[in-house]
Amino acid sequence: MKPYTTALLWLRRDLRLDDQAALYHALKAAEQVQPVFVFDRAILDALPRQDRRVEFIWETLAALKGELQALGSDVLVRHAVAAEEIPRLARELGAQAVYTNADYEPAALARDAQVAAALAADGIDFHSSKDQVIFERDEVLTQAGRFFTVFTPYKNAWLKKLDPFYLQSYPVARYLPALRRCPAEPLHALSQLGFERSNLQQIGIKTGAAGASQLFEDFHDRIDNYKVARDYPGIKGVSYLSVHLRFGTVSVRRLASHAWQRGTAGSLCWLNELIWRDFYQQILWHRPDVVSHAFKPEYEQLPFPNDPALFAAWCEGRTGYPIVDAAMRQLNQTGFMHNRLRMVAASFLVKDLLIDWRWGEHYFAEKLIDFDLAANNGGWQWAASTGCDAQPYFRIFNPVSQSERFDPEGRFIRRYVPELARLPTDALHAPWQAKPLVLAGAGIRLGQDYPEPVVDHATQRALALALFKRHG
Repeated sequence: MKPYTTALLWLRRDLRLDDQAALYHALKAAEQVQPVFVFDRAILDALPRQDRRVEFIWETLAALKGELQALGSDVLVRHAVAAEEIPRLARELGAQAVYTNADYEPAALARDAQVAAALAADGIDFHSSKDQVIFERDEVLTQAGRFFTVFTPYKNAWLKKLDPFYLQSYPVARYLPALRRCPAEPLHALSQLGFERSNLQQIGIKTGAAGASQLFEDFHDRIDNYKVARDYPGIKGVSYLSVHLRFGTVSVRRLASHAWQRGTAGSLCWLNELIWRDFYQQILWHRPDVVSHAFKPEYEQLPFPNDPALFAAWCEGRTGYPIVDAAMRQLNQTGFMHNRLRMVAASFLVKDLLIDWRWGEHYFAEKLIDFDLAANNGGWQWAASTGCDAQPYFRIFNPVSQSERFDPEGRFIRRYVPELARLPTDALHAPWQAKPLVLAGAGIRLGQDYPEPVVDHATQRALALALFKRHG
């Protein structure tokens, strides 16, 4: 006998049927399980009307509906305030329990507490499972019982704790007959949600669990070279799975298990990136104040000049530094930015343009298709030297040497800054240093066809060091 007749499965950032913790627990505990997804107006109403993330979710739900309908079930999709809709739906369907996977962001925790309280008032149980990380909250602590604030000791403790138990997949398939039988329900058109199509299809973003599987299969053949290839944005060196991890169209256990068992330098380097995800999630859980404040309180009130014209130049990819401009244009055109370039672009905004990291963090939050609050906040604070980092504030990326080192042939720059494409490679990384005849031969007039540098790196570096030293 199962404890519940009917349970609701509340899908959020776990849009798959395979190896899904909350789905597994719900199917085992209830005679019938009804999946539901809410396009949450509390989140969506503030977004621009063309948002690749909303379209990604919408496409993924269409595929998920197909999978569930083939099993005689469906996912109910609603457009409402989730904190109100989930208790209402649970009552309407006569559910005795709601199952979901944990979300560690402060706003999500507050929403879930509100939902749990509303359900409890109706005598309905609320169950939350770990699914999007390998280790959550306080599962990995120092010997003194405190949370880690530096990555490398955290990683070592994480790896020491890891064993096959934590990577076991949830055998969902055998319990799928417990899905609630219901007539198929059409999916709202994107326009009914108040959104327009973006360029998601044109730029080749693969959605849904099928898209994630396809990318993972492709990465299988490249993972051993990851440690070397990952830093070069002009080649296919990364997995491109970040958006799928963000929306849970692939199981992190499946990915971590593959990387760990393969055991090559490349696969373990990639596993390291998955550990960074866990690290930033536990930081956010222990220190929710980092959402709007510096992790290191001594850097909370750094008096950045915050020049709006310089910020606009950075956002629009017209700083005069080709690698920074290429990175920002990639972000604006595709919703993706290569990880090496996220560090370069962030360092440039804070340490060269002397603009508060929160400005850049908010811009990335609006544009990134794989936006994840914990990782975005952690990455920005790392680059700004206000966060969890063993390195002091004087680590400042030189945009020219980064460009020469990681885009040595200029492939990436030529793709996203095509006005510079005819420049010889030795002049591409710092066109303002090129001889007039070289510029003329490439058809470039600095200040007209491509901007002069908006700042001088050496000058700004000195100003940044003085700012941090004086106020840190």
